[in-house]
Amino acid sequence: MPLTTLDPITALIVVDLQRGIVESPLLDSIDEVVQRSCTLAAAFRRHRLPVVLVNVDGGAPGRTERPRAGGPLPDGWTTLIPELEQQPGDIIVTKRTWGAFASTDLESQLRSRGVTQVVIAGVATGTGVESTARQAYEAGFNVSLATDAMTDARSEAHDYSITNVFPRLGESGTTQAIIELLATRSAQA
Repeated sequence: MPLTTLDPITALIVVDLQRGIVESPLLDSIDEVVQRSCTLAAAFRRHRLPVVLVNVDGGAPGRTERPRAGGPLPDGWTTLIPELEQQPGDIIVTKRTWGAFASTDLESQLRSRGVTQVVIAGVATGTGVESTARQAYEAGFNVSLATDAMTDARSEAHDYSITNVFPRLGESGTTQAIIELLATRSAQA
């Protein structure tokens, strides 16, 4: 379903645009994702709407069949990229799971600001973005996904999330469509 509307208080959540991930040679189109995510962040700030910048520092405990990389993360790995132009009013969330809501105070931070909808962008589509979208949906937020402002190291994971998962969690649209809805919403206010 195409993006139809934005609630009066909608927050942008930018997932894992941090040095250790963005500098990875595995991600396709990361420069475009960074540019579009930054464009969205600037637009949300202009409209005085919350911007959430999420980074990941470690992982959830537990056994898995596919081993995770062990040991300490390299210096600067969790640092948010400077292109995001982090502002004092931004909500900063450090997660240790795939989704930004689990084991963080993100839901309470959004609720305290009256947020009823979230727009999600970032990396990786099939893990961090999708998990955050699932958790937002389960928490009762209206979910919108900026599909041209996300990517994944695996094209099949990216495509599967966009085609099969996201339509069940919310509405999807382009960065431009979201910016146009922000402008329309502000003009009507």
